[in-house]
This record gives sequence, C-alpha cells and structure tokens, in this order.
Amino acid sequence: MSRNRWIALIIAIVLLFISVGSQAISSALSTDFDEMMNFNGNQFAEEVIEEGSAMNKIAVIRLNGVIQDTSTNAFNTTVYNHNRFLKMIEEAGENSTVSGIILRVNTPGGGVVESAEIHDKIKEIQEEYGKPVYVSMGNTAASGGYYISAPADKIVAHPATLTGSIGVIMESINFAELAEQLGIDFNTIKSGEFKDIMSASREMTEDERDILQTMIDELYGDFVQVIVEGREMSDQRVRELGDGRVYTGSQAHELGLVDELGTLDDTIDMIKEELNLESAQVIEYKNGLEIYQFIGLNLKNAFSSDSELDGIVNLLRQSNAPRAMYLYSE
Repeated sequence: MSRNRWIALIIAIVLLFISVGSQAISSALSTDFDEMMNFNGNQFAEEVIEEGSAMNKIAVIRLNGVIQDTSTNAFNTTVYNHNRFLKMIEEAGENSTVSGIILRVNTPGGGVVESAEIHDKIKEIQEEYGKPVYVSMGNTAASGGYYISAPADKIVAHPATLTGSIGVIMESINFAELAEQLGIDFNTIKSGEFKDIMSASREMTEDERDILQTMIDELYGDFVQVIVEGREMSDQRVRELGDGRVYTGSQAHELGLVDELGTLDDTIDMIKEELNLESAQVIEYKNGLEIYQFIGLNLKNAFSSDSELDGIVNLLRQSNAPRAMYLYSE
C-alpha cells in the first residue's frame, strides 16, 4: 500500500472514531446542516427535470441501494438513508403542489422492517392524500424492491430489469470446525436454551432450525399478502410465482407482476397522460451534503481511485448479527 493510502487509512479510522463518539451531536445537528445545504428553504432541495407549472408538480423520488436503516456517513456519501427517504415520501404527500409521485426503485431489497415501513408510508400517502404513486424500476427492483412497489398504482419496468425474488432469507456463518482446527474454544453463558440461536461457534440444532423456519414462513406470508392486496392476485398465484426466483422485466410483465414496460421518461409520460398532468412541472427531491459527508467525499477524491478504502471502512463497521431480509443477492 502506498504512503498516501496509509495516510488515508489513518485519517479514515480517526474520522470513524470521531463519528461514533459524536453520534448524538451529529444527529441533533443534522437537520441544521440539511437546511444549510437546501437551496429553496424547504426540507429537501427540488431539482426541476422538466419545466411546467410549479403549482402542479410530479415528484420523482429515487431509492438506490440496499434498504436498511443506516445513515450516511463520512465514508459513504451515497448510501441509502432510510429516514430521509421516508420523509421525502411524506413531504411529497403533504405538499399541496405535488399532484403525483414517481418512485424510481433500484434496489435488491433489504431489511424486513424497513421494507414494511416504506410500503406502509406509500399506502398512507395514497389513502390520506389521494395521490397516485407510480413506480419506475431501474436495473434491479427485487425482493424488498418488489415488496415496496406492490402497492403502487402502476409499476413500470425496463425489459431488462431484474425483479421478483419474492421471499425471505436469513443467513449466518458457522466457523466451529475452523475454530476447532485452530484450537479456539468458545465459552457461552446463557439464560435460556435458545439464547445463542444462530451462533457462529456451533452447529444449529433441529429445534432451532424449526423455530427460525416458522418465523421465516410468517414473514413470507406477510410478503405474499402485500402482493395479493397490491396486485389483486390470488394467494395461490402469488405463492406459485414467489419461489425466490428473479424475473426480467419482460417476464414480470407477462406474469402480471408489472403493468407496463418502459423507462423513467416513459413513466413520466404515462402519469402525465393518464392523470391529465400534461402541464405539470417534474421535479426530483435531492439531498444536501452534511458537513462530515463533505469531508469524507473530499477525502475519497483526494486519496482513493478505487474501492479499497471503502472496503476497509465497511469491514470495520459491518455487523455480523443475522437478520431476516427481503433481499436478492447474487
């Protein structure tokens, strides 16, 4: 590793500890930073992508990345921010000048709870404000990406979009055999038989597997019901399609999982024509950079030309706790 990269790594680690130590302060001040970086004085900056009437808008909101409740930080200025995305949807619903909403979905899915929160927020906007929500699928809108798309008034996918992957997954690592070869012993003191369920230090028992499978089956049932209600399909049909496989946008269209094939521009044209919004201004909500993100962005630009620094920092921050996911992974 070059001298500059060692310097970058040291600075990154220092910033990591500063970030962790000042988490509460950063959280309290984050709203102020957002307002400082907001150019129109509203909660989010609005970028006009098609001119039209400012009193009759179509709001485009992008979801990029894994759906998980993690905030942006000094080392990743583009990571999905769950709370901010929910607030964007809420803002579009409450804003009286917004007549329609397009969610541009590009995600392999993510957390079960986070996906359910987005789904519920979309339903809330539709029911409370009566605003139509269209979904434009990007490269990938699979598993949790499809879960959040299901309640949309219309789903539009590119023919090459990867979608589907209807199901739930939970994984853990078992390195008990490796630890034995290395002469490593684990001492576990627990209050109940199943307190260390999915422990990486031993084999899973059949009773533990049954417990987890019951939980996964329940969450899968929730996923199925979301599609039954959103796509007006039968429970049996959804379960036939929902065996975990991915579909291309063209296949999903033939199966009734999406309504139309097209791009984001096509989706904009559809919502304009179908809802008589030809004169509407099309805007996209944008985030401002918080100050520590700005520092991190410049650090990466100055010292890193590849993903080496990102990989090191992500490894330092990664949690190994197993969790149920609506996630498609290759």
